[in-house]
Amino acid sequence: MIMIGITIFIFGTYAALIIYYRQSWLQIPVEDAESAIKNGLSTTISVIISARDEEKNIYDCLQSIVSQIYPKQLFEVIVVDDHSIDATTEIVQSFIDKNFSLISLRDFTGNEILNSYKKKAIEIAVSKATGELIVTTDADCIAPPQWLQTIASFYEKYHPAFIAAPVDYSFTSLKGERLSARFLKIFQSLDFITLQGITGAAVSKKFHSMCNGANMAYEKKVFYEVDGYKGIDTIASGDDMLLMHKIYKEYPNRVLFLKSANAIMETKPVDTLTDFFNQRIRWASKADKYTDKKITTVLIFVYLFNAWILALAVSSFFYHLIIYWFVATLFAKTVCELFFLYPVAKFFNKEKMLLWFPIAQPFHIVYIILSGWLGKFGSYKWKERKVK
Repeated sequence: MIMIGITIFIFGTYAALIIYYRQSWLQIPVEDAESAIKNGLSTTISVIISARDEEKNIYDCLQSIVSQIYPKQLFEVIVVDDHSIDATTEIVQSFIDKNFSLISLRDFTGNEILNSYKKKAIEIAVSKATGELIVTTDADCIAPPQWLQTIASFYEKYHPAFIAAPVDYSFTSLKGERLSARFLKIFQSLDFITLQGITGAAVSKKFHSMCNGANMAYEKKVFYEVDGYKGIDTIASGDDMLLMHKIYKEYPNRVLFLKSANAIMETKPVDTLTDFFNQRIRWASKADKYTDKKITTVLIFVYLFNAWILALAVSSFFYHLIIYWFVATLFAKTVCELFFLYPVAKFFNKEKMLLWFPIAQPFHIVYIILSGWLGKFGSYKWKERKVK
């Protein structure tokens, strides 16, 4: 009876949280960039990209930025090469005559060993930036043509200090791929749009702060007002959310989420299970560094809820009646999350992918538990660097 009572209480709390996120997502106004063409824009923007061994991706990324419809005189692109040993720098140099500049991180750090090379790269780029608005993305991302125009329009309309913007996984047809490879990409995509939906909902309601460094913007002056990465520069990850938390602390009413299809930045899922866990462990590793205790509380609760479901599954081998509560809880969790995910998937044009969601659910529970544990107590390897 105790286990049943705990299960009902935990699931009820979780369901209330998920329904709150859904309603909050639906209440976010969708921004239309078309009005920006009529009214004209004047915001100067510096796009910052930190790149390490990205020869396979960076050309397409830079080409998508070259193709922006935003006036060329109003934006610049600063690429910081993070000790690449491939053709990344040569590719970037081919864009130098298009309002692009290249900075070598090695020129500023030498052989110094850092725990967060990306934060240092961004910090240096911000110091060189001429734009009033800093926009960051990653070298493996593709921007839609109206990306910068939409961000600038949103900025001039609401005057935020920080903008969290949407990111989505994109991939070509899955036909011909092995089932395991296909499932991994779909799993990542479902997990990612879930995070995006929660991000939009939480930021819009000031419930807690979340963002993704592949698509975010902030005022250059605000970066210096909060002392940039000072105090968080020794933490390997968190160039996005940890900075966002610092800005949110100073300007809670000026941290906004931009909900617009014209601002969705596309990135690629990883190809292997090892890379996937390394990525998610890296994300989870900063969880106990958040100064925003509301998000810490939510993360702990979600972790415990998933751990409880796994405990029910294990217990059912010893107490057979518990299997009914395990199945019922798993089913209710799936229905509740689908209820939240449908409008989010519709925004990202991925409703059909939800057919895979029930199949992915058991794997997602195990993944949450493993990545959360290893993020706290393990280590990960990223860009050939091992980080504890």
